[in-house]
Amino acid sequence: MPQPPPQLPPQMFTTAASLLDLTDKKLLVALRDGRKVTGILRSWDQFGNLVLQNAVERTFARGRPAPGSDEVFVYADSPRGVYLVRGENVTLMGEIVSCASFSCCVFNTRCHVRADEDQDLDKDDDIPAPYVPAPESEVFELRRAEQAALKRRDAGKTKVMRRLGFEGEGGGEGIEI
Repeated sequence: MPQPPPQLPPQMFTTAASLLDLTDKKLLVALRDGRKVTGILRSWDQFGNLVLQNAVERTFARGRPAPGSDEVFVYADSPRGVYLVRGENVTLMGEIVSCASFSCCVFNTRCHVRADEDQDLDKDDDIPAPYVPAPESEVFELRRAEQAALKRRDAGKTKVMRRLGFEGEGGGEGIEI
């Protein structure tokens, strides 16, 4: 009686090996510092380090509304080429699928896209409705201002918490021996 082929242990696919199915597919990777990078996953290792080809960093910001108008949300794309992401910096990662195949999977309808068809990896992604494209320099300036305001707000919160007896991260006294 022939031996069955050896199988990998199930825990193997709860680690970096689960990236095998995502190789050569377009991904969105959210990083710890808040950046969002899209690209085609070409390689990865056991530590979750990723190599993305045709990577594009997309920056989102709240725009300056014109007088008497609603809030404006803007974004800008910055081409990054081949991009190496350290595994410890990845907070979220997912495949970008076309709307047609996504709706078929979600709503269990008959899919008109064949399973063996490759999706167009060069096709632009669908942008959510409130966001409009803007020049990179403008978006980066707005984003920098948002981050500075957030930093000031967090500093104020830390002061209040410290007065109430709480310590911020890394703010405790060292233990002397």
